[in-house]
Amino acid sequence: MNGKTVMACIEAAHATLKQNTDEIALLDQQIGDGDHIFNLLRGMEALLAARGEIEAAAFGPSLDVAAAKVLSTVGGSSGPLFFSLLSGMSKGAAAHALDVPGFSAIFAAGVDAVGQRGKTGVGSKTMMDVLIPVANRYRELVAAGASARALLDELPRVAHVHMLATRDMLATKGRASFLGERSRGHIDPGARSSELMIAAVCAYLAQRIE
Repeated sequence: MNGKTVMACIEAAHATLKQNTDEIALLDQQIGDGDHIFNLLRGMEALLAARGEIEAAAFGPSLDVAAAKVLSTVGGSSGPLFFSLLSGMSKGAAAHALDVPGFSAIFAAGVDAVGQRGKTGVGSKTMMDVLIPVANRYRELVAAGASARALLDELPRVAHVHMLATRDMLATKGRASFLGERSRGHIDPGARSSELMIAAVCAYLAQRIE
């Protein structure tokens, strides 16, 4: 695992966001500002432009490079949150081995950093409703001795189930919270974009172990 792997994962995430732009934009228009996906794509395009710098770095430092680019280019609340995810994962990478159990701890460190930044958790109708259950399930599967293949098959399913669950939640954070009960009945766009990126990264990594 190195900066080239990080770059390939970024490319996979960018491709799925591009493919699903209209859907995510519509979700955001229903309960938010409508700019979530476009802010994310702006950040992804900045990361693609920084390919050389990211690919030349080791795994942890490459995440720091990506985090800085995201913070400087992504508008709205998404910039600081995704900065926290990447920066937190980089700090986790400095403390853990780059193996299946280590990556569970690294991802969890990133998710914890997002939670601290956003002051939110499960049930808030946000990206955390996907990230936290995925991190928890990842930890459970590692403890049970699951193979890398089993992990990469299971985590996208967990992300999908918990993304769908945001439809019935009452938003407590962001612009959607202003809608009160009217926020129910809509999938959170941040949860959907997070689910899509997790699925894309897992699919890419699964191809590498075939």
